[in-house]
Amino acid sequence: MTMETLEFQAEARQLLQLMVHSIYSNKDIFLRELISNASDALDKLRLAKLQDGLEADTSDLHIEIEADTEARTLTVRDNGIGMTREEVVALIGTIAKSGTADLLAKLKEASESKGDAELIGQFGVGFYSTFMVADKVVLVTRKAGTEGHGTRWESAGEGTYTLEDAPDVPIGTTVTLHLRPKDEEDALYDYADEWRIKQIVKRYSDFISFPIRKGDETLNSMKALWARPRSEVSDDEYHQFYRHISHDWSDPLEIINMKAEGTFEYEALLFIPSRAPHDLFQRDARRGLQLYVKRVFIMDDSKELIPDYLRFVKGVVDAADLSLNISREILQQDRHIQMIRRRLVKKVLSTIKDLMTSNPEKYATFWREFGRAVKEGLLSEPDNHKPILEIASFGTTAQDEPTTLAAYVERMKEGQEEIYFLTGESRSQVVNSPHMEAFAEQGYEVLILTDPVDEIWVDAVPDFDGKKLRSIARGSVDLKKDEEEKEPEGDFAPLLGFLKEKLDEQVKEVRLSHRLTTSAACLVSDQDDITPALEKMYRAMGQEGPRVKRILELNPNHALVAGLRSAHERGADDPALPETAELLYGTALLAEGGDLEDPARFAKLLADRLARTV
Repeated sequence: MTMETLEFQAEARQLLQLMVHSIYSNKDIFLRELISNASDALDKLRLAKLQDGLEADTSDLHIEIEADTEARTLTVRDNGIGMTREEVVALIGTIAKSGTADLLAKLKEASESKGDAELIGQFGVGFYSTFMVADKVVLVTRKAGTEGHGTRWESAGEGTYTLEDAPDVPIGTTVTLHLRPKDEEDALYDYADEWRIKQIVKRYSDFISFPIRKGDETLNSMKALWARPRSEVSDDEYHQFYRHISHDWSDPLEIINMKAEGTFEYEALLFIPSRAPHDLFQRDARRGLQLYVKRVFIMDDSKELIPDYLRFVKGVVDAADLSLNISREILQQDRHIQMIRRRLVKKVLSTIKDLMTSNPEKYATFWREFGRAVKEGLLSEPDNHKPILEIASFGTTAQDEPTTLAAYVERMKEGQEEIYFLTGESRSQVVNSPHMEAFAEQGYEVLILTDPVDEIWVDAVPDFDGKKLRSIARGSVDLKKDEEEKEPEGDFAPLLGFLKEKLDEQVKEVRLSHRLTTSAACLVSDQDDITPALEKMYRAMGQEGPRVKRILELNPNHALVAGLRSAHERGADDPALPETAELLYGTALLAEGGDLEDPARFAKLLADRLARTV
């Protein structure tokens, strides 16, 4: 096939321009990205031979670095899996990943603020970082298991690239950078310099499990970090390893070492990130841990080793007693894997609990970034309700900062037997809800739950420390102890019956409220009914069910309710009364952030009523 010139995808062109005109202070990272890509290619070749029976020579898998100071070129070569022509286009010519727009905005912002290129690797586009140091990049590759020619890719980073056949190419990938002139003021160093290359490899890639060679010298130690005592490994070494396996550019929040000996031996090195990845809540996101058997890489993204609600945890598990050709299907049933998973979960949760007391600032960061995901575990793992609840924090009316359930229980009023909460879309919506009025007036603390998952897990968790969790928007609430304070419902019985008749399609019951102090009315769900927010979530997922009617509660001490009772006593056939009933229901619905079925009709009724008052 003759040479063809192709255009980069629009997002890739924007990314290239950011790299070409980069003002990032740490340009060394381009070499780490190339080595990391090469290491992945070697792992893939070994796995393809082991699991798929691919005929390939894996006796000397390695990475080679060559520098030509005269020609000003730097070459990184591997004898790994290689790529087909189609894969080159898909992997380099386009950014076929979600979150691209978000990536570009953040990279541009970091660039304008002269920040480091911390976001490049997180989005899996580290190859583009080569254009920070090179004005031309040539990639030659051939896929293992294919016959004949390979593919040659070349670009100057200006919006286009060329592709052509490359005859007599060995299996693997070779990337050659034509280096820009040195400019130390712009942190652009001489990357053909031998000392510089050794320094970068030692700092960023020493732990790579394949030899990184320059001439006859191997530049990296290839020592598995998880097999070394923690006292012998520096934080910087751990951080670089974390960045290698996670493609994150910030340091991890916490490092967890584990070692089990006895009937079943394994070692684990886990990391809790310091920030949530952009795809934390996307279904197709990469998740899971790397699995090794006796130091041999077996599987990336092993979901069987960590539950989905801890999907942000990165790391490595190295088992001594598993088969080298274990499959994902076998992993799902293997009792040793299940045992490792249970122990990893226990260790992660206990580590987070320790952070709550040993480093509250770190814990606050963790919960802000990952709390919403962790709470999913309250739905998927009933056996871990207690440890998950012990590390959870929630908004509260008692203070601006989140609180733990243990702290809430300590502050409970004398005689209070339940943990009160209210769900909603935002703190302000919940705090200003009519349901809060009596609780605020009498000094009861209420948890403020604003994550979508909160609507679901509260029904799955019966209690905490023997205290039942209770929504203040469901069932009947009566905080008044003095019976004389209570309004006799009999005086309002005719009005309640009238409203129930007129609003029969909207409500199942109309009753007096003991939870309202300033609002005229509110809507309440029966204790066993699903909430409107949950009903809306099910509809959004295509699960259309029967509409659940709710209870309309009236504040007998409100002037509007008192006036409505008097008007009804004067003449139950007054044509304005049904309209007032509609307005009363509509305002109660709006006060809790609900959606009116017919906003136009409500607006007309309200405008007509206001017109008669001016």
